[in-house]
This record gives sequence, structure tokens and C-alpha cells, in this order.
Amino acid sequence: MSKKLQSDLLLLLTAMIWGSAFVAQKAGATLEPFTYNGIRNVVGAIALIPVILIFSRGGDSSDPAAYTRKKAERKTLIKGGIACGIALGIASSLQQFGLYFDTDAGKAGFITTLYIVIVPILGLFLGKRVRPIIWLCVLMGAVGFYFLTMAGKGEGFRLQTGDFFVLLCAVAFSCHILIIDYFSPKCDGVKLSCIQFLTAGIGCCVLMFIFESPDIGEILDCWGPILYAGVLSSGVGYTLQIIGQKHAEPTSATLILSLESVFAVLTGIVFAGEKLTVFEVIGCVIIFIAVIIAQLPSKSERLKG
Repeated sequence: MSKKLQSDLLLLLTAMIWGSAFVAQKAGATLEPFTYNGIRNVVGAIALIPVILIFSRGGDSSDPAAYTRKKAERKTLIKGGIACGIALGIASSLQQFGLYFDTDAGKAGFITTLYIVIVPILGLFLGKRVRPIIWLCVLMGAVGFYFLTMAGKGEGFRLQTGDFFVLLCAVAFSCHILIIDYFSPKCDGVKLSCIQFLTAGIGCCVLMFIFESPDIGEILDCWGPILYAGVLSSGVGYTLQIIGQKHAEPTSATLILSLESVFAVLTGIVFAGEKLTVFEVIGCVIIFIAVIIAQLPSKSERLKG
């Protein structure tokens, strides 16, 4: 199995985990944005500590070259974790505030998935090249998400307060993906993920005490959704994202991760008894086709194979 295929499968598993977590997140929506995000991210960081302790290996500290190299790697790890954590904290909080200001869930989902278009656009400014076929897949992904979340609902696209927050969230998630793409090949994925959660969690908790009124009773009432989102969605999901993006194209990675909404619909049907409309079925089909096309090897890759 090629490294690219392994990365794609890890990212697909990530999308499945994130999609299934929407059921738990709905149950915990009674908490204020910074409160929910702060506790969830701290739980995610704590969940990764045993994994780090189990898989950490001690090196030869007597080797000066190895010591210097590890010191440099540690510096990069800390910088990357903090950068990823800031981007994650901003993006997730903007999304929560968008929903707080009563943005329709379908509309919020569509706006958020604009990151699949924003990533390659931002990547161009960083000197990254994108295969032409990927642009077609991006367009198909955007159209598919429109059918999945907005078509047939009889609502116009008006950028209200909540919509604006979610649009900023899409930009922040695009930055988060590009930051991970830069640091993940240079760092241990699990440690990078742990630091990013700790950074995002501490930042949101500070803002929680400044701007919100956390209630211990409400927090304890939501312990189930918090643990599920913190351990599985955050601790496992974002770690798989970091590891998976090591050998995946950033734009292809966004397309695979965008399947999160498809899996959210499917788990909603299984666990919450929700039903798909014709438009939603069309959206799912278009998105799956886009992802399949994006994963087809290029002409040069076929020749090499």
C-alpha cells in the first residue's frame, strides 16, 4: 500500500469520526462557545498524553549531534503546535459563535465547506501547484455541498451576523490545514496534536472566564458529549488528520475531510432517525464522485507505475 493511499484512508477515517461526532455535539450545544471548546480541547490533549508516553522512545543523549537535532526538532514541534492550536481555537470558536447567532445549520455547513476552495487559493500564494483536475473536483465538491445543505430549502443566501462568523471560520480552517501541511512532516504527529489541543484549550478557557459564565452543573450535565468530542473527535480525529496529511495533497485532503458532512448525515439517519431528501442524496453522490476523481493518479504517476 502506497504512503499516499495510507494517508487518504486515515483522512477518510478522520472524516467518519468527525461526522459521527455531530450527534454528540448537538447534545452539548447548551454550553457557551468558549466553554465548550475550551473543555473539549483540554480533554483532547489529556487523552493523548498516555499515547505519547507509550510510544515515546529515548535516544542516545551522549551523542552531541543527536542532542542538537532533537533540540531543533523540539523547537519546531512547539512552534508548530502553538501555531496549529491558535488556528484551531479561532476556527472552532468562530464556528460556534456563528451557530450561536442562529445561523441555519445547513447554511453554516455550506459556508464552512468553502475551505475546500480557499485552501488551494491560499496555497497559490505559498507557491503550491494544483493539478487542473483538482479544480474541477473543488467545484464539484462545492456544488455537492450546496445540494446537501441548502438546495430545496427555499432560503436565499444572505450574509447575516452568524453567516459572517462562519465565513471567517472557513478562512481560519483553511489556514489550519495549511499550517498542518507545513509542520506535520517535520514533527511527531501525536505530540503536535497534543500541543495544539492544549494551546486551543487554554486560550478558549481564558476567554471563557473573561467573556462567559461557566456553570459547573451545566458542564457536568454535558460530560458525555464533551468526552466523546474531546477524546474521539479531537484526540483521535485531529491526530489522524495530522498523520494523514504527511503524504497527502492539501487540496485532496480537504476534499476527503469534507466528507465529514456526508458521514454526519449518514450517522444522523442511523442514530437519530433523520431522512435524506432527494437534494441531499444528489449532494452526497456529487461529493463522492469528486473525491474519487481527486484520488485518481495523474498521467505521470500512471507512467511511473
